[in-house]
Amino acid sequence: MINSSSENMLSRFLKQDSAPGILLMVSAAIAIIVANTPLYPYYDLLIDTPVAIQVGTFEINKPLLLWINDGLMAIFFLMVGLELKYELLEGELSDRRKIALPLAGAFGGMFVPALCYYALNSDSAFALQGWAIPAATDIAFALGVLVILGSRVPVTFKIFLASLAIFDDVGAVVIIALFYTDNISLTALAFAALCCCVLFVLNRKQVADTSIFLLIGLVMWVSLLKSGVHATLAGVALAMFIPHKSKFTYKSPLKELEHSLAPAVSFLILPIFAFANAGVSFIGMGIDSLLHPIPLGIAAGLFIGKQIGVFGCCWLAIKLGFAELPKGMRWSGLYGISALCGIGFTMSLFISGLAFEQTGVNQFFDERLGILFGSLLSGILGYSILRLTLKPNESS
Repeated sequence: MINSSSENMLSRFLKQDSAPGILLMVSAAIAIIVANTPLYPYYDLLIDTPVAIQVGTFEINKPLLLWINDGLMAIFFLMVGLELKYELLEGELSDRRKIALPLAGAFGGMFVPALCYYALNSDSAFALQGWAIPAATDIAFALGVLVILGSRVPVTFKIFLASLAIFDDVGAVVIIALFYTDNISLTALAFAALCCCVLFVLNRKQVADTSIFLLIGLVMWVSLLKSGVHATLAGVALAMFIPHKSKFTYKSPLKELEHSLAPAVSFLILPIFAFANAGVSFIGMGIDSLLHPIPLGIAAGLFIGKQIGVFGCCWLAIKLGFAELPKGMRWSGLYGISALCGIGFTMSLFISGLAFEQTGVNQFFDERLGILFGSLLSGILGYSILRLTLKPNESS
């Protein structure tokens, strides 16, 4: 039986801004530990367990891992879409003067890592399928590191990193839509388009009951799942139709839904995703495993490409007069944030699953090794730079 003091400790932990990032780290660590013990066959058996839903002749039958990656992650993308819409309407991204710097950083942080990966894998058409893996940033991990640094981190640092990550997520969505789709079923895609039309009408009528939107969104998710377009895009599409304001209530349906989803996404969906995807076995691995062009390209893209791309494009935007450093941020702070952007854990794992795990090719490498290694180095470097260059009284 849990006593009141334990409950209070748990409550205080869950209220901390760093809690989601810590839970992600713990989930990933547990998966890695299990994958390197005699428990690994059971772990493998768990994520490969077939799960089926059937109504008449209609059936969805997938391994548990794909239900997590295609289903639960659609909810994650829904929340990303809600956050993006709010920021564009009322948040930091509603001020065009504040968009330039994170937009420049996000562009460089996607282009240069992809270029690093390409440079190491240009001789293999199969390997080039993973070019987008190092282009992603994990906002939960990166913000978690900032929170661990405490009061020495100005609020403007967190706002800048969050804004950059939003643009990064939008870029990831575009990449998934354009480059990681199977053969298209026009019939299923037509059903998804019909769902969008219904959602548009509901939006124009300012319907405040978000459960109706979620029901239509579920139908759209199934349609996209059957269409060949990646089903997680249903989450982003649905978010764009959720009304920000409604004449039927003083509350914002968009913000209400975002607040309802946030705990489930942060404390359940992302930790489950991390546990299901981070189980890398190091048994029998040598240095040659990391030096394989694919994991090496991913690690180089995250650790080297991210910091160069983000910092370089931000520096260029500032020098050309398109943007300015956020209040309280010096060049050293910008470089520390740029390094933290190399933590690509969640989205990198997600894209790697689209790039390689569903190809059916017998692989002799593990791309997750590059993701873990590159993210770890980026986190350590970013933390160290900010720890050394920021003073506790710099918080604003």
